[in-house]
Amino acid sequence: MEQIRQYLEKTANLTDRDWNFFCSRLIREEFPKKHHILKAGQTENHLSFIETGMVRFYMPKEENELTFSFVFEHSFVSGYNSFLTQSPSAYNIETLTKTTLWRLTYNDLQSIYSETEIGNTIGRKAGEDLFLKKSLRELSLLNESAEQRYLNLFAEQPKLIKEIPLKYIASYIGITPQALSRIRKRIS
Repeated sequence: MEQIRQYLEKTANLTDRDWNFFCSRLIREEFPKKHHILKAGQTENHLSFIETGMVRFYMPKEENELTFSFVFEHSFVSGYNSFLTQSPSAYNIETLTKTTLWRLTYNDLQSIYSETEIGNTIGRKAGEDLFLKKSLRELSLLNESAEQRYLNLFAEQPKLIKEIPLKYIASYIGITPQALSRIRKRIS
């Protein structure tokens, strides 16, 4: 929980009163590897902070799933468009390793917004973080080669990327597993 406070205090002054109210709403949950924390068709009811572990976002397809995002520890994670609109998600969020989340429900976040001085800043910062990651991903897909996207992912999380199956990495960077093998061979 202290990691969340450190994360929030990077951008805002957090009083003890606001922190106590905020953390009284947090629920700590542990999930095993390969667990769906959100399935397509479900409505996202949580804004979560990853204490440990990592997750992937993917579109379920009959032939090949389409992985479109990874989120690593010390970051916020949510099916945010579903969370904001309280409508069903079109994608899945799955743990790739044993993962520990600190979670806020939609209703608890609304209480934090209205009951604390810092609430709107907390929500804005979490939303901005999720938006920036999405924007950077889109720009990467438009401007970078598959090899550069792979190198960027590797640079971002060199230890954790070793735990991600290659088929998910290939899907994420928009190529086949065979093409990823050729890239990995070329840059080794």
